[in-house]
Amino acid sequence: MADLNGKRIAFLATNGFEDSELTSPWEAVTSAGATATLVSSESGTITGKKGHEATVDLSVGEANADDFDGLVLPGGVVNGDKIRMDERAVAFTRAFFEQQKPVGVICHGGWILTDADVVKGRTMTSYPSLRTDLRNAGANWVDEEVVVDAGLVSSRTPSDLPAFNAKVVEEIAEGKHAEQKAEQRA
Repeated sequence: MADLNGKRIAFLATNGFEDSELTSPWEAVTSAGATATLVSSESGTITGKKGHEATVDLSVGEANADDFDGLVLPGGVVNGDKIRMDERAVAFTRAFFEQQKPVGVICHGGWILTDADVVKGRTMTSYPSLRTDLRNAGANWVDEEVVVDAGLVSSRTPSDLPAFNAKVVEEIAEGKHAEQKAEQRA
């Protein structure tokens, strides 16, 4: 496994996240030496759909992409739908693409990428119900276990976590990717 010593990884989530899609990548990056930070639109603790409670380290209003080496966006229908409605969360997510930093997204976590305007021309996967949303936002959606497109790592469901975790760690270890960028907004 790649070495992530000295790297800081932000995890952006709110209540209703898919428990394993937060805990499993968190364990993968911290086991590789990174420091993980939970960023949320909520304060205190957030609760996953199966009951896992996680302590929020930073509010999304206090968080700055400059302070992190990568971003992970866990899924969960409620989490994915709610977090994309927070303009600060959308701006925080977009900043990682503007700074060419690696981003890992799984399941319904991809919804925020459509609001951040960062999927046009990118190949990615997600939970199948997001296929049309991602295609309408300009993504080339494919049904694969894990897809890596220049620093953007995407997967479909918790069953894909082993492959997703390995690629997230690998892409963060590689650092910035020149092709990882956000489209200019009009």
